[in-house]
Amino acid sequence: MEHRNPTSGNEEKEEDVGFEELGLDPRLTRAMSKKGIDKATPIQREAIPLILEGKDVVARAKTGSGKTFAYLLPMLQKLFSEGGSEKTAPSAFVLVPTRELCQQVYSEALSLLEFCRVQLKVVQLTASMPLTEMKTALAGPPDIVVSTPACISTSISKGVLQASSIKDSLSMLILDEADLLLSYGYEDDLKSLVSNVPRRCQCLLMSATSSADVDKLKKLVLHNPVILTLSDITHSKEEIIPKNVQQFLISCSSQDKLLNLLALLKLELVQKKVLIFVNSIDMGFRIRLFLEQFGIRSAVLNAELPQNSRLHILEEFNAGVFDYLVAADDSQTKEKEPKDRENKMSSKKSKKQVRHKVDGEYGVVRGIDFKNVFTVINFDMPESSAGYIHRIGRTGRAFNTGVSVSLVSPGEDAILEEIKSVMGDDNQQQSDSIIPFPLLTKNAVESLRYRAEDVAKIVTKLAVRESRAQELRNEILNSEKLKAHFEHNPKDLDLLKHDKLLSKKAPPSHLREVPEYLIDRTTKEASSLLKLSMAAMGIKTSKKRPKLKGGLGSSRDPLKTFSIERGRKRFHKGKNGKTKEEGASNRRKKAKHEA
Repeated sequence: MEHRNPTSGNEEKEEDVGFEELGLDPRLTRAMSKKGIDKATPIQREAIPLILEGKDVVARAKTGSGKTFAYLLPMLQKLFSEGGSEKTAPSAFVLVPTRELCQQVYSEALSLLEFCRVQLKVVQLTASMPLTEMKTALAGPPDIVVSTPACISTSISKGVLQASSIKDSLSMLILDEADLLLSYGYEDDLKSLVSNVPRRCQCLLMSATSSADVDKLKKLVLHNPVILTLSDITHSKEEIIPKNVQQFLISCSSQDKLLNLLALLKLELVQKKVLIFVNSIDMGFRIRLFLEQFGIRSAVLNAELPQNSRLHILEEFNAGVFDYLVAADDSQTKEKEPKDRENKMSSKKSKKQVRHKVDGEYGVVRGIDFKNVFTVINFDMPESSAGYIHRIGRTGRAFNTGVSVSLVSPGEDAILEEIKSVMGDDNQQQSDSIIPFPLLTKNAVESLRYRAEDVAKIVTKLAVRESRAQELRNEILNSEKLKAHFEHNPKDLDLLKHDKLLSKKAPPSHLREVPEYLIDRTTKEASSLLKLSMAAMGIKTSKKRPKLKGGLGSSRDPLKTFSIERGRKRFHKGKNGKTKEEGASNRRKKAKHEA
């Protein structure tokens, strides 16, 4: 087993390394350039040459460091060289813990192949697919399969994939987010697959953290691997959260969390786009119902939605269709799923009551590449410091700036102290890692209290339950529409919107804007400074409806510039071939001349 730990002394020298210097095929380097990526990240600089050499690799790198391309690029290059060799099963498996990450990896692979103009077949398999669809997807067979371990295990047990064919054809096995695969309950699925993986198959483990589960997978899957550890990732605790992410907290009671959230968003004290984390689906819908009364549209992403709807919500949020996304933490929903199942068996519920079923392969805290998230808000604190780190990892990606704001109630002080202790070794680092949010004054919060408490009263448990059930029914219907639509229009994001109003009554118009007399002067100045800094970075603070092609504005609107009477005079010609308007003008000139 070989260990490699690049020293920090070479970092400046290697910062400008391009993909062509890593031995990649020119088609792949051009593809990355077309995607706007010209320089390799540290994990890519170290991992790509090793993978091209055919070595088994264990690579650990923090979220947002470019692990996906670190294995996709060399994998595709190796498949390019295989050419049209005959095979009876896929050449490569990419296994991930969640459906969301499965879709992301699948999309990135398709994108690279599209730019390279190479005919390699990539498919994604999910556990919800009928056997007939699985057989159709695997016909050919494809070159690359992106899936979860459970789905591959099901395919083998149902005879859709033949174990003997896998032994003959599989040349690469990639386990992405390896530290989560066992914790998500895939151990038995992986063991059944590994028994069919040929000895010559190259295996890669990509992980954000080191754990006993990763060590177990190394022993289970890999043969004499290179352990790739980057010094800037493993030996510096202060870099657990990148320096380009500022961390703030707001101490308040649990009852005042909605009030403080309203103040942050309505007074425009945080930069859009905003990702709000909660620990339960009910709280997610409570926030959405509460905010929409004040004219703030949002969507809720959670494990009970159909997969097509979840993927479309992510695409719309990444495309900027809406600015606020409330995400139910997958680790919390998974813990509650067994209890829900027990209650379902033991209690007799009304037939009219909707029974919600959560997806065991759902996950948004890890791996998903949310585009341009500037602010992460922990409405509910996570139950562990690792959960906090992974949530904050949704912002500040690709060296962009980011901000996190955590709403901490007295009952959450213990987890806050645990998080601070992980941030640094000494008391000074602990006190400096997460600081009070400076832009929100007490007066600014109190000025909105009456309105917030008045609205909070109408967002009852019954309203939340009804809205949640209605949203689920709508999304189940829309899911099939989405599936059919995106098969023919993969780049169309405008079919459905997920931030529509949930309330039966339209929100009161007077709550949409905060009256001038209620806005604290200090807070107003802070909001103005934030807008100025956003403008300086080239970020638009207001959205305008895009103009039609041809640039028709109000001055060129044909309905405003065209006069019917004038048009008749201009275009109605007489016997002499002139319009009436031209004829009248000539007669006036002639009379003037004769006079």
